[in-house]
Amino acid sequence: MQWMSDEEYIALTGLDLSAIEDLIQRGKLTIKVEDGVRYIDPSKGTSEVVPAKLRELSSRNTHEMMVQPEFIEKTIGTIINLHEKVLDAKDETIEAVKVENTFLREALGSLQELYDEDRKTIAALTEQLKLSQQEVEFMRRKYKLMWNKAIDEHTN
Repeated sequence: MQWMSDEEYIALTGLDLSAIEDLIQRGKLTIKVEDGVRYIDPSKGTSEVVPAKLRELSSRNTHEMMVQPEFIEKTIGTIINLHEKVLDAKDETIEAVKVENTFLREALGSLQELYDEDRKTIAALTEQLKLSQQEVEFMRRKYKLMWNKAIDEHTN
């Protein structure tokens, strides 16, 4: 159970001290006193705290509320109008997505062509590199043979 001091209960309910005293005297609120301080149980007596006039107004308004036929017709017309606008927006969105898909398909085709060209270029460059490496290896052997022959002739 959560007990509240008089000040806390006043802040919670907005009642003044005399109204709280009246509710206590009529036995509508549960209290306890500790060390000279009075505490009130906020879970009890809430129906007495709500003013009777406010309860009367709220119960009367729920029974008196009636909807006029013109209001219903205007509401239905507004809903139908909004529905048509949503359908138009949906059609525009679908058309925009189709145009975007066509553009993306064309862009993807162009990228595929570039990729194919790049693969061919890479294959040609790889072949040229192999030939260059073979030529370098041939030149290295030739150079080694020449120097070996020159050294042999010089030593003889």
